[in-house]
Amino acid sequence: MTQIDRGTILYKDELLRKSIHLASLSIPIIYYFIPTNTAAIILAVLAGLALIIDWARYLSPEVGKIFYKIFGFILREHEVDHQKRNLNGATYVFISALIGVLIFPKPIFISAFSILIISDSLAALIGRKFGKRKFLSKSFEGTLTFFISACIVILFTPKIGKFPEEYLIGVIGAFVGAIVENVSFKLIDDNLSIPIAVGFTMWGLYLAILPQLDLTLPNVPR
Repeated sequence: MTQIDRGTILYKDELLRKSIHLASLSIPIIYYFIPTNTAAIILAVLAGLALIIDWARYLSPEVGKIFYKIFGFILREHEVDHQKRNLNGATYVFISALIGVLIFPKPIFISAFSILIISDSLAALIGRKFGKRKFLSKSFEGTLTFFISACIVILFTPKIGKFPEEYLIGVIGAFVGAIVENVSFKLIDDNLSIPIAVGFTMWGLYLAILPQLDLTLPNVPR
């Protein structure tokens, strides 16, 4: 039987890492209430600061010492590779959020990014703890958890016209996200690949199935 990857940090540290990850759910929640330009400025500043800190830990031993003392136990192996100088997951979250806000209509971004935060966290925790069956690059249990939780997220995220087709669009986006989360392992950071893939899938389906719909949320800052 093919061995399932169990991660490179302890499970208790994975729990803390995902708890911090869940705090990023504040991004789509706050974005719902503020204009796109304001959100883009805030995220650009946060992404810039994250990039500076991320690169500083590689370039400055002093900064690196402080950084690893605080965050080292929740970083994955590829995030501490000083030869490849990979960005850490939190930096990718801010970059991903900034790109998503700039590219996607607000309701699509809120759905796609909420799926990233909630479903990616649950998939990792369930997959590591209960994953037994290999599916593509990860476990079937983790991927199924992603899909089911993403479908639940779709039930609660804003809908533009509250048409039944919008839920179908969301479910298809959830399925794409589950597959991308699975196969993006070691290829591209899933904090970036998941919301981009889900967002473009939902956007394309909206244009194909509901072309007459204005992809904005009524009475919400744009």
